Amino acid sequence: MAGKIKKILITGGAGFIGYFLSKHILDTEKDVELVLVDNLQRGKMDTDFKKILEDRRVKFLTLDLTDPASYKELGSDYDHVYHLAAVNGTKWFYEMPQETLRINTLSLIYMLEWFRKESPKGKFCFTSSNEAYAGALNAFGQLPIPTPEKVPLVIEDTYNPRWSYAATKLVGELFVINYAAKYNLRALIVRPHNFYGPRAGYDHVIPEFVERITKRVDPFPIFGADDTRTFCFIEDAVRAMQMLMDSVKTDSQPIETVHIGDFEEITMKKLAEKLFAIAGWHPEKLDIKQSPPGSVKRRLADVSKLQSLTGWQPQVSLQEGLKRAFEWYRAHPKK
Repeated sequence: MAGKIKKILITGGAGFIGYFLSKHILDTEKDVELVLVDNLQRGKMDTDFKKILEDRRVKFLTLDLTDPASYKELGSDYDHVYHLAAVNGTKWFYEMPQETLRINTLSLIYMLEWFRKESPKGKFCFTSSNEAYAGALNAFGQLPIPTPEKVPLVIEDTYNPRWSYAATKLVGELFVINYAAKYNLRALIVRPHNFYGPRAGYDHVIPEFVERITKRVDPFPIFGADDTRTFCFIEDAVRAMQMLMDSVKTDSQPIETVHIGDFEEITMKKLAEKLFAIAGWHPEKLDIKQSPPGSVKRRLADVSKLQSLTGWQPQVSLQEGLKRAFEWYRAHPKK
């Protein structure tokens, strides 16, 4: 007798996380009906994503989730909903903060309204961001490192458009927490911490470094050379997301907020040096520049809650992940 078909919705399905999450689910779930939604403004209908769509278990919808009329296309009775769709990328925060605020907030509100009516027995995953609390260090001069989930969420400067995205994630967490409590919904908030890998777009530090290395830029500019980040390879990240959604430990009220990240904190200068070694090239001189306004000095997540809930461990080292990312970006240069 065939098992029950598991019905899963992923918004932002053509994006970086959405693509790898879709691929992981299809690789690990045999009896699944996977519905992917994307407006393709930032997600890519490339060869990789087209291959996903060839799977008979997948249905793709091109929808504008800021339009309430779009939701009649989604159907109902989903087991899991991953709401990933959002305007992301620092470039866009500066260039169109008003659209970042409008799109991210409206789509979440409409998604929650649809979910509570059409899939009230399902489970909802909201992807927040470490940006929701990132301003605490600069604003107050203190932030626990590694950073646990229960820290104040801080918008450092409402006049700096960089914080438009962080604001949508902060208020988004409040929406999800309170909708779940009011309507007795199963829900989960995850905060990604610097997911990276192939197909992540071009407006992030690793693809920007790869582009400069490929072009042999010398002197080599590094912004915020002493700033630190902790990078989590995308395959490890989406595995953590699935494990959290599958765990009955995350079904309780109040809902869980969980950090997803890795352990190796690294400066931007050392990150560049690792990529130089992978490329087999080193510039004669480094051009050290100040961090962009609003940039965070340190970022290292405490992922002990993730591990206690799921037993998750990263499987891809930073060295291996950077090698895979470098090879992909060298083969797919920015147009």
